[in-house]
Amino acid sequence: MRLALYQPDIPQNVGAAIRAAACFGARLDVIEPCGFPLNAREVRRVAMDYGAGAAPLAHRGWNAFLETRGGSRLLLLTTAADATIWDFAFRSDDILLMGRESAGAPEEVHAAADARLRIPLAPAARSLNIHVAAAVALAEARRQVGWDDAASNSGNAE
Repeated sequence: MRLALYQPDIPQNVGAAIRAAACFGARLDVIEPCGFPLNAREVRRVAMDYGAGAAPLAHRGWNAFLETRGGSRLLLLTTAADATIWDFAFRSDDILLMGRESAGAPEEVHAAADARLRIPLAPAARSLNIHVAAAVALAEARRQVGWDDAASNSGNAE
């Protein structure tokens, strides 16, 4: 299982994503450019000691990331989706993709996704923080596929 962040804007969110990926046994991919260096102090501060075991793999752009996809499904989390994570059948090799905090994902990313999923929210709520949404989606995916493969797939699990 992989978590991918598309051109993140906020270093603290990447730090939190590092922790979530490590805790749920997922690999973390960061699709550049980012709005900050990946070794920024803010990233390290939020990631704490999880950064050593769950260092993000950086990709120099969308096309470079797509080259690493293999046969995995690309699942875009977006508030614009009709399908929910509760009704979707995850697989252990899925890639959960998060758009930019400031702008979401561009049309080419939406077009490349095998599925677009949303997290159901209360009627008055617009969206979750991106790292919170990533953790919720990873937790549901891991609940469905189990934990037996977490250590072997990610290299991040303790």
